[in-house]
Amino acid sequence: MKRIFSFLLIGLLAFPALAESADEVRLRPQWPVPDYVTRLLEVADSEVGYREGPHGYSKFGEYWGDPYAQWCAEFLCWCVDQVDKTYGTELLKNVYPLYSGQNTGMKWFIKQGRWVARNGNLDEWGYQWFKGADRFITAGEYIPQPGDWVFFSWTSDGNTSHVAMVEYATMDSKGNVSIHCVEGNNPVSVARVTYSTQDKKILGYGTVHDVADWTMRPGNNGAKVTELQEKLVYLGYLTQDSITGHYGVNTQEAINRFQTANGLKVLGIANIETQSRINQFCEEKRYQDADAWQVAVEDDNFFE
Repeated sequence: MKRIFSFLLIGLLAFPALAESADEVRLRPQWPVPDYVTRLLEVADSEVGYREGPHGYSKFGEYWGDPYAQWCAEFLCWCVDQVDKTYGTELLKNVYPLYSGQNTGMKWFIKQGRWVARNGNLDEWGYQWFKGADRFITAGEYIPQPGDWVFFSWTSDGNTSHVAMVEYATMDSKGNVSIHCVEGNNPVSVARVTYSTQDKKILGYGTVHDVADWTMRPGNNGAKVTELQEKLVYLGYLTQDSITGHYGVNTQEAINRFQTANGLKVLGIANIETQSRINQFCEEKRYQDADAWQVAVEDDNFFE
């Protein structure tokens, strides 16, 4: 687990699949592809070639409530909605955001705890690392998986300008990785587009799976903070009513106490060393917890 970042690359090289060209192979996903992702990609693929009408009209903008809006995000949300309506799933607002505005989708994934910045450094939070790893993610290292959303910025301010959905990734003989996407509003149609993972226009990825952890500090909010607080409660550094999803004074003081007690530099910030030690202690406590090993048998014939 401590070398999961190496596993990512080794695993991808070990399992090449369909050849895309003489110099390129398709990479197998490193995590299971959920059924809903397969269905979602089928919906998106079926729309490839769709073109907007006069004055920028699109059915995806109409779905959102503005027929003449720019519609890259609207296209992806529409596709998710189609899966929900067809299969009775509840993906919108749970697995994927329902949004239109700038930065809204990116911020939604960050709050959910499923985001990987292309450069491995998340603004207002800190550096990221793959779960179980002992070093930070480097620029372009993450290979997005089917169903991930890719967010781009065309401007120097770092605001989101565009979004696409990953179908699969490929690698050439020199180790260069490309991501193959379906996107709307390109510039007037639904199209398949290929990007390099080193493309600096990529801000990051809203991921299907929770693949990375990241530094947390006062002021942060979201699922990652909630998970950290739950662990601190389990280890006795916080009380149950402190689980708020907000990294405030109570959480900062708990981290300070933990760092002091374990010989770590007292920063009040949950960095990679601190979180690694917290995870270690939680695993050790669960292993020693007799209740965690009890098997509930309600049926007298369970072993028959």
